[in-house]
Amino acid sequence: MKVKWLGHASFAITADDGTCIVTDPYEPGGFGGAIGYGPITEKADVVTVSHDHADHNYVAGVPGAPTVLKGAGAHEARGIDFKGLETAHDSSGGAERGSNVIFTFTMDDIVVCHLGDLGHRLTADQIDAIGEVDLLLIPVGGVFTIDAERAAKVVSSLAPKIVIPMHFKTAKCGFDIDPVDKFLEGQDNVEKAGSSEVDVDVTDVDNPPKIVVLKPAC
Repeated sequence: MKVKWLGHASFAITADDGTCIVTDPYEPGGFGGAIGYGPITEKADVVTVSHDHADHNYVAGVPGAPTVLKGAGAHEARGIDFKGLETAHDSSGGAERGSNVIFTFTMDDIVVCHLGDLGHRLTADQIDAIGEVDLLLIPVGGVFTIDAERAAKVVSSLAPKIVIPMHFKTAKCGFDIDPVDKFLEGQDNVEKAGSSEVDVDVTDVDNPPKIVVLKPAC
């Protein structure tokens, strides 16, 4: 399985058989130019959308004719089962920014969990509902999502084998959020890939847990 960080909370996750899932596609130039990432060029089979904000739901900008998944509950697309878990986009139960859906699915025997714009620590029931996680895609920039401290606690509660941070300040993100460095402080086994892509296979999930930092592709 290949994981490519496109930018913000958007990834292209490609199975060994070529099936491609794109998560939370952003609108290039959105929010008055704050979203400085370029157009998404990956042709997707499935697109997951955690919530309907323009930096996460720009399905029209994804090439191909993908099946679009939104909302909580069980979903199926291209032979893959997806589980959507409703959470909140803030720490006030959604009163400030609405709801957020966490998507979990298994590809190439690897359980992937994309937290979207999670805005709070997970409850015990939510942790149980998510279940075992191999690869966790987690926002760490704060302000609109959990910050570095809360993200570290979420990682601890889910105990994934691989963590890839997202939704943090970069040269192409104009939002006033934290860079990834704050999340990395004091963390062990950090790997800075130096590129936008990483290959993940079942042997990786048998190794000690690690954090992989990618560069945005777009």
